[in-house]
Amino acid sequence: MNNLKKTDKEVYNLIKKEEERQKNTLMMIPSENIASKAVLEALGSCLTNKYAEGYPGKRYYQGNVFVDQIENLAVERAKKLFGVPYANVQPYSGSPANLAIYLALMKPGEKIMGLSLSSGGHLTHGAPASFTGKLFQSVPYHVNQKGLIDYEELKKIALKEKPKIIIAGITAYSRILNWKKFAEIAQQVDAYLVADISHLAGLIVAGCYPSPKNYADIIMTTTHKTLRGPRGAIIMVTNKGIKKDKDLTNKIQKAVFPGLQGGPHLNNIAAIAVCLKEAQTLKFKKYIQQVMKNAKILAEELKKYHFNLISGGTDSHLVLVDLRNKNILGNTAAEALEEVGIIVNRNAIFNDPNPPFYPSGLRMGTPGITTRGIKEKEIKLIAKWINETIEDVQNTKEKLQISLEQEKDKQVRKQIINSTTSLKKINKEVKKLCQKFPIR
Repeated sequence: MNNLKKTDKEVYNLIKKEEERQKNTLMMIPSENIASKAVLEALGSCLTNKYAEGYPGKRYYQGNVFVDQIENLAVERAKKLFGVPYANVQPYSGSPANLAIYLALMKPGEKIMGLSLSSGGHLTHGAPASFTGKLFQSVPYHVNQKGLIDYEELKKIALKEKPKIIIAGITAYSRILNWKKFAEIAQQVDAYLVADISHLAGLIVAGCYPSPKNYADIIMTTTHKTLRGPRGAIIMVTNKGIKKDKDLTNKIQKAVFPGLQGGPHLNNIAAIAVCLKEAQTLKFKKYIQQVMKNAKILAEELKKYHFNLISGGTDSHLVLVDLRNKNILGNTAAEALEEVGIIVNRNAIFNDPNPPFYPSGLRMGTPGITTRGIKEKEIKLIAKWINETIEDVQNTKEKLQISLEQEKDKQVRKQIINSTTSLKKINKEVKKLCQKFPIR
């Protein structure tokens, strides 16, 4: 980055600091991953300079002979990899991709049905704070007391409310989704079934998680999580979707452009094409298998340390921890773990007694650390450090006689963390592991 260093040293220095942070910490937020050098090279290419409003062969500007080929390549790779007849690679990210789907299929005020935020769904599946909860009438479904999706409740709500769209998708749910049950319920109420596989895409193409292609009408995925690509998204229409609505691909096409977006980000599209090629390899399949092995080991080890896991474990790449028995907020746990170099995120859990900004849960996953080459042996060590960190912070909190209500104050949390003397020692051990398994 010599040119950047000369032109803008301030930005250069901040990027280098972030690079160092990533090198010396364990990336365990499930929605984060480490893109390959090839993906990053495509992302930082001259394609940033080109404007190409429209679609290949139907652009509004000249000079698109090569970018048309790039976009067509990305589309064909997506269709082949996911086994679908149509793919749109232009959405800027997951949220606008979901909005494009909804705008293609619904009018404002019509009903949308997604997994509630506290049950592990995404903001864009109808949460009140999201545009999806403001533009459309949200009728969410939930998990039961075991932390599993309650398909009977889902069916009852769908039969009563008759939603236009049912979303089968997750952001903090660790078990396998029953695509067949979703499809049967959607068919009963003549709803479109949209599968949001943003977290699951890499697992699906590697054959490690069931595909929704024979059950959903539309599939949406981001490309920057388990696919290890750039921050983008793909909207796909299945054969089932075309059978339900012959004009469905045209509706999606128009909703993305000109309905919602202007010119596509061609550098992103090229990087998507690269990550889709990488995802076709045996190396990628072995990587995903290790991601899932690591997640299962992580879950089992945490249970040994008496952590309560929502649904009791995992069938995927993530684990959701209920911290109520540890008497500590998700905020404090996540901030303390960041102090030692383990990066996770606080997360709401079903029937959480605390508000969403101060939740009782922690969400963690294995894609990022597996990309570094970390395997079962190291996962056991990481679980040990997680336990030591939270146990030591918990003990410090008790000694200081701080209540959960007081803990909501950021300065109080800093006091707890700064008073926990073991964190620096654990941080040194984490850094040694990061050096042993560097980002390549």
